Amino acid sequence: MTELEFGPALRREIETVLAAFAPVTRDRDGLRDAAVALLIARHPSSGQPSVIVTLRPDTMRRHGAQYALPGGRLDAGETPVQAALRETREELGLALGEADILGRLDDFPTRSGFRMVPFVLWCTDATALAPDPSEVAEVYFLPFGELDSSDIPRLDQSPHGEAPIMSAFFPTLGHRMFAPTAAILYQFREIALRGNRIQVSHFEQPTFAWK
Repeated sequence: MTELEFGPALRREIETVLAAFAPVTRDRDGLRDAAVALLIARHPSSGQPSVIVTLRPDTMRRHGAQYALPGGRLDAGETPVQAALRETREELGLALGEADILGRLDDFPTRSGFRMVPFVLWCTDATALAPDPSEVAEVYFLPFGELDSSDIPRLDQSPHGEAPIMSAFFPTLGHRMFAPTAAILYQFREIALRGNRIQVSHFEQPTFAWK
């Protein structure tokens, strides 16, 4: 991947690629609806294009101490788009709108019982970042350069089925991130940055992510 600059040209490029992508939608099959936001923002130190990832507090009832994209279950009468924007505002204090949505990726059915809909958003200015400590313990900016690592994905045999457990190592974090968050980032990289059409919802998740 060539060195990319955060700016209008990169936004247009990603938006064009995602506009031509037909995301796979899945039946509910008893799953609850949820939405997440994959936020592209300028790295506060290097200025590189990056993706914002959070670490959930270990006190949270669901998915405590796990890496995540801003998001959550839909409120009554809410669309997935509205939920992604609301969760971004509530978790990170970033007030984005539908005009900031570049596209979406495949639905991801999680072991914890959700049909997760991932949206890709452009965050022009992340300086207003104000994480809610009840939902966010840490905020990380993962540079596109780390996302492009040849070590991603890592696939390990699962004792729960034929599909492997998918993970990705990010130097910014210092250790591995697992599916579903890692799988969504992997699909974003392949589609938006490499032009490869892949699916990731078959990847298995580690048992700690099932709760």
